[in-house]
Amino acid sequence: MTRDTRGRVDYEERGFGPAIVFVPGSCSTGAAWRPLTAALSEKFRCVTTSLLGYGGTAERRTPHDPSIDHEADAVQSVICRAGGRVHLVGHSFGALVALALVLRCRLPIASLTLIEPPAVELLQESTEREHYRAFRTMTDAYFADFDSGNAEAIAAMVDFYGGAGTFASWPPRVRAYAMETTPVNILDWASAYAFPLSASSLAAVEPPVLVIRGGASHPAMQHISALLSEFMPTASLATIDGAAHFMIATHADDVSRLIAGHVNAAETASSPAA
Repeated sequence: MTRDTRGRVDYEERGFGPAIVFVPGSCSTGAAWRPLTAALSEKFRCVTTSLLGYGGTAERRTPHDPSIDHEADAVQSVICRAGGRVHLVGHSFGALVALALVLRCRLPIASLTLIEPPAVELLQESTEREHYRAFRTMTDAYFADFDSGNAEAIAAMVDFYGGAGTFASWPPRVRAYAMETTPVNILDWASAYAFPLSASSLAAVEPPVLVIRGGASHPAMQHISALLSEFMPTASLATIDGAAHFMIATHADDVSRLIAGHVNAAETASSPAA
């Protein structure tokens, strides 16, 4: 655990070597990264945290102020606690938070890995507006279903990302945590929809970026990943065949291999010899 001026923030680290800060998505905690950090900690110092309202990280947003800057503040405190240059890795909403942090200020970020961030507002510039409508239709129905009293309303959001039956396939404790944190997830979506993104803003990203998407992910999510890799001049795009949005659990070996390769390349490029 660490703290900043706004409250407590989850912090855990293991391993030695170049530091990688892992930011999980909604409805999860830093524990979501264990399938990856178990292997990566043999060569890297792996730092994990949780987003606002999850795990031990205190919520600091409100429905009237869901700014993603509050999330970025918390992740920045984790980076400061880690010290020195870090490689930043985010999954889902955590990836969007990582991107927001890199865009707003200069931190010692050695590289950035984005695993399917729901950068929905970027789709506003896209000519394929049906992808934006797909997100809006899903979230509008999901929010209305939850407001009507359906405790399992979040299943629709999970299945949108992972495919039909994904929520039902999760272990009971994982489903229970997702249901328990549904109000926090709804705030996450408010943060995402309120975060403006454009091709011009992404062109200013300086660290080397790896965008990872699943070959079986929703077409709207795949399109966002393609746009991100197109608009950031330092970005490359990797697709994991057969994987969908929750690939850090289902395809942990593939994801960890891509992250390790990206981090090693960035370390090599920044070395005095290079």
